[in-house]
Amino acid sequence: MRTITLGRTGITVPQNAFGALPIQRIDEAAAVRLLRRAYEGGMRYFDTARAYSDSESKLGTAFEGMRDRIFIATKTQAKTPEQFWEDLETSLRELRTDYIDVYQLHCVKQCYRPGDGTGMYEALLAAKAQGKIRHIGVTAHLIGVAEELAASGLYETLQFPFSYLSTERDLALAKACEEADMGFIAMKGLAGGLLTNAEACMAFMLQHRALPIWGIQRETELEQWLSFFEREPELTPELAAVIEADRAALAGDFCRGCGYCMPCTVGITINQCARISQMVRRAPSEIWLNAHWQAEMAKIDDCLECGLCMSRCPYGLEIPALLRKNLEDYRAILDGSITI
Repeated sequence: MRTITLGRTGITVPQNAFGALPIQRIDEAAAVRLLRRAYEGGMRYFDTARAYSDSESKLGTAFEGMRDRIFIATKTQAKTPEQFWEDLETSLRELRTDYIDVYQLHCVKQCYRPGDGTGMYEALLAAKAQGKIRHIGVTAHLIGVAEELAASGLYETLQFPFSYLSTERDLALAKACEEADMGFIAMKGLAGGLLTNAEACMAFMLQHRALPIWGIQRETELEQWLSFFEREPELTPELAAVIEADRAALAGDFCRGCGYCMPCTVGITINQCARISQMVRRAPSEIWLNAHWQAEMAKIDDCLECGLCMSRCPYGLEIPALLRKNLEDYRAILDGSITI
């Protein structure tokens, strides 16, 4: 497996990293086992966040006593310096460390700058001066904000959704980061679970100066990613055909399942219902067509179109319209008008 250097941070790791959001869904023993197996298999970069419930704690347990052998990135959603410092101290405690390699402002909607009145960038600099963080990073979902961040020269890394469904504008962003000597970290490399061919996903990533952080929850998933340490997938004509077919099927706006839009005022499970048309075709259909999901989809009829979900969506999706479109398709599948 080739290595990648995250811009001017100097951090050099295999181009195959661990995204620790999903380990909040499994118990500590399973998470620790998974994390240690990832290390044994070759992974060295582990990404988590204060927002991922107990993910940091599980990382801390897994890697206590071997801190110098791995790189840890975590994040804060703080909007004030006071919350920033509280989150940082909590992360250090949960991770059982006295420093964080890459500390990221999480899912920002603006480019924090020195002297902008928020105090956020000054807090980052102070934490770095104290040795509590080693490198300043940021994550974003909005392409315009991400472009501003990349052009600012203020941040050492940028984390952004990136997969073979990415637009030309997204690809240009990755190139701009490379030219600015800014580490580019690729989240949602599976487009929120819509992409199911791991070889195609990895082959795409290897064409770019991007560090993919794969969200991993199961040992079977991990072993698939670890297999690429022994054999890097090439972008063969067969894999290129898979990519083109997925691009055609998923062209346009689609829900990545991130859940930032929730909770819904009438209880709709937006991050699944807004993409069930894709999921019912890409996962075993009985999972999505059972009584539970039929009841969940029926809640869409109660949508108030209050707009709260759209105000939260980091991708600017027209969520009520997307929900209705998915509901219409779902009912057509149930009544047999559409065969899958």
